[in-house]
Amino acid sequence: MSSPSSSTPPTSAAPHRPARVRRLPLAGVLRPDKPSDIWFKPACSVVVATAIPNLTLLALGRLDLVMYTMAGSFCALYTHHLPYAARARALAWVVAGMTASVAAALVTASLTGSAAVLVAVGAVLAALQKTLCDATRIGPPGHLIFTFISSATLFAPSTLGQVPAHLALTLAGGAVAWLVGMAPALLRPHGPERRATARALRAAAAYADAARAGGEGAAARSEADAAAAERARSAAAGAVHAAWQALLATGSRTAEARRALGRLVVRAEEALAAPDAADPGALRAWAAKLRGTGAVPRPADVRPGERDELLGVEAELAGPAVPLWRRLGPGSPLLPIALRTAVGCALAGYASLALGVGRPYWALVTAASLYQANLTLTWNRGVQRVVGNLVGALAFAAIAPFAHLGHAELIVSCLALAFGAEALISRNYWMGSVCVTPMALLVTEFARFQQPGELILDRVVDTLVGAVLGVAAAILVTNRRATDHIERALAAVERATERAEAGLAAGSGPVEPARRRLTAALVDLRAAADAAAGEWWQRALPEQRVVAAERAGHRTLAATVRRSRENGPATRVREGAADAWEGAPA
Repeated sequence: MSSPSSSTPPTSAAPHRPARVRRLPLAGVLRPDKPSDIWFKPACSVVVATAIPNLTLLALGRLDLVMYTMAGSFCALYTHHLPYAARARALAWVVAGMTASVAAALVTASLTGSAAVLVAVGAVLAALQKTLCDATRIGPPGHLIFTFISSATLFAPSTLGQVPAHLALTLAGGAVAWLVGMAPALLRPHGPERRATARALRAAAAYADAARAGGEGAAARSEADAAAAERARSAAAGAVHAAWQALLATGSRTAEARRALGRLVVRAEEALAAPDAADPGALRAWAAKLRGTGAVPRPADVRPGERDELLGVEAELAGPAVPLWRRLGPGSPLLPIALRTAVGCALAGYASLALGVGRPYWALVTAASLYQANLTLTWNRGVQRVVGNLVGALAFAAIAPFAHLGHAELIVSCLALAFGAEALISRNYWMGSVCVTPMALLVTEFARFQQPGELILDRVVDTLVGAVLGVAAAILVTNRRATDHIERALAAVERATERAEAGLAAGSGPVEPARRRLTAALVDLRAAADAAAGEWWQRALPEQRVVAAERAGHRTLAATVRRSRENGPATRVREGAADAWEGAPA
């Protein structure tokens, strides 16, 4: 059987056309989107994790120490997408990383009072935090919270003798955040993996609908239908891959639940590979039944108690973990983004100092908040940040009179704004910034109340300086490695396609492991292509090769589904694919 990947031209055949400049968009940058399906989890968690230490310090009359406990409390924003076995480890690392960031800032602030040195250290810390958060894929809110806390701490008066006590407060706040983040496991121990499975089912159903909408003959398929189907397919592939990774991250004590959910993910995977044969209604019905703590729905054609032989646990690791040192190596696509972050933060901080603004770390944090996977997304974030901060400054002017009534009112205001920020930020970043900005201004007042006008002026100036110089740094520091990442992703897809084709040609043995490896490679290729397409100044991209590789890969995925159905009852294939996760390492 010939491999579909043979239709893809070799790397050397792709001509290198001159670099070109891409437009930076404005349309749709401020358009609200659908909120995250778990927005309430980080919102409620950060409120609880912040309220406990804040009210304790209020009772003790030491609200001047809120900044240090809040550093640990903000760790409650992380890891809500992870199963609890993985969340326990990841959240502990988040607390450790936050404590290390605060320690570096405290020691630096204790040893020097030079604002120029503090800005330089803040820029380096921001770049390190950005790189590590991206490399470990810790998820939202990424490096921004780390940079906000460490930059503010750099410019807070401190002595070496105070460092241990302040770090102890950060660890205490982090311990509360860890407990709050893990508490839902007592009520819904399989919630994260159930949600990941439901997302995969819904995304597969949406792709099946989109594929059928434009599938009535090539002539009837408009460009809009084709583009919608491609977007739906990419989203479904990502959701299916994320669901398998969520099941892999569950603990060894959840084998039965993992096996039941795995059966459903196999159905979503089959719908991705063969949308014409899928039943979108059934997929959505299963997704709906995964809400709450009820029994996991069982497809009708799977007999209770049926077992099958394991399909090769090692091969089931669809996206093998890449060592951290390899993600940060000389050829890493993360390094240009890290350089952008360091340069942009330094420029913003020094410009703020030159203008005589009293809090240069606000400009530094503004620049740090902009940097995304490519320049287009960075530009979008810059527009959103400016709009959100300007509206947020007006909101602070309205909130300040109430917050200044007393320390209890100040705490209540901060908690309400923290909840509002998480409720809105997944709809659009600027909407969340409307709450984040007054909250950040109020945090500076726990030690003493200040004049609102002065705070608002400093914040507006630092926002504009940070946004302008942050985007300028992203334009100046080009990312030519984005195209190289596409080449590596293309090679990975071609290898995965060839292995799946070889398994099909052999005519024996399960093809599900190869299918999942191919799905993972296709997800990575689409992410690499999207990232490179958003760069402002870039070599010509191998767009035709990417399209050809994706089509070949998805044809092979469909062939593996047909082979699975031809070799035996669907019950045997699906049950065996799910049972393979029983012995998978957590």
